Amino acid sequence: MSILYLDTFSGISGDMMLGLLVDLGVEQSAIEAELARLPLTGYRLERRAEKRHGIGGTRIEVICDADASQPARTWSGIDSMLAGSSLDAPVRDMARRIFRRLGDAEAQVHQVSLDEVHFHEVGAVDAIVDIVGSSIGLHLLGAGEVHCAPLPLSSGMIRGSHGAMPLPAPATLQLLQGQPIRNAGSERELVTPTGAAIAREVAQFRVMPEMTIGRIGYGVGGWQLEDRPNLLRGILGTRSAPDDFEMDTVTVIETHLDDSSPEWLGALIDRLMSDGALDTAFTALQMKKSRPGTALTVIVRPHDAHRLGQLILRESSAIGVRMHETRRLKLRREPACVQTDCGEAAVKLIYQGTLLLRIAPEYESCRELAENSGRPLPEIYRMVTTAANRRFGLEV
Repeated sequence: MSILYLDTFSGISGDMMLGLLVDLGVEQSAIEAELARLPLTGYRLERRAEKRHGIGGTRIEVICDADASQPARTWSGIDSMLAGSSLDAPVRDMARRIFRRLGDAEAQVHQVSLDEVHFHEVGAVDAIVDIVGSSIGLHLLGAGEVHCAPLPLSSGMIRGSHGAMPLPAPATLQLLQGQPIRNAGSERELVTPTGAAIAREVAQFRVMPEMTIGRIGYGVGGWQLEDRPNLLRGILGTRSAPDDFEMDTVTVIETHLDDSSPEWLGALIDRLMSDGALDTAFTALQMKKSRPGTALTVIVRPHDAHRLGQLILRESSAIGVRMHETRRLKLRREPACVQTDCGEAAVKLIYQGTLLLRIAPEYESCRELAENSGRPLPEIYRMVTTAANRRFGLEV
């Protein structure tokens, strides 16, 4: 499995992320070709090889044409533009999630609704290109996991469109709520809201994982700093799981409930699954004062943990949840379809490396066939399993 580690010794910004991805080998022309799918004009990407403290990397700047007027854009307008674009679905969805995080943070800071959040003129173009370009680059890079060092936050004051603001910028601080940070010892803005939003959405914040180093790249920032090189370092490597098994990292969210309505809990599981949980389960408990209770366990992707933990607190009687990251050893799964006398059915192919171990019919597909044909669900399962084993060579 490939891993990208973001070594943020000098912070992160959208342009530094773009520069890093190009320095790691993503073709700038490929990013530009995908960006051209957006109804966005009046800018260009300028690439330069630059050094900071003698270390070379790639500097990418978004240059807005002086004679091209740019409107102020709302979050909802940008989201609609992305949703209606012809970008590849993984890129489009990642960019929308990053912008949603950024919009939510700005809305909370300015105490307005999400739809009222504005990105002003040139800043909106920068943010769109940095976020969508980074989403394109990450998709093209193909890293299975992204990890990020705790971000270095500065102190002091900067001037923005609303006047003087403290560092870290309020939106940056809002975006990093619940995540590890460290004191940068700097009065320059090393972590921008756009950079924080990208890291928060795509990466797990943790120490450098075990891996075999492949490529190393540097995205060059705009500052000339005396105390550190203004670079974002990326380390691209691989981590092999034993015996062709796959391995990833998930977050387990748990809470114990003794005063929630069963109707609420059923709705909660449906909501968690629709909002991105990988799996959910209830376990019966005997709790204090001999009360019957329920343990809720939810498995999520690490970058979804804070959001789904908040959902549990809002939509159940829980007043706290426990979260811990754990590594997961797993078999590789691929979707497929087979034809039966009752119609097409979806199945899951389960592999160890390249070896097909077994085939599992998908419940929803089998349930639909059973309802449409009037045949019992167990019969449909047997029919689908037989057809799948025959097609994929697992017949005994």
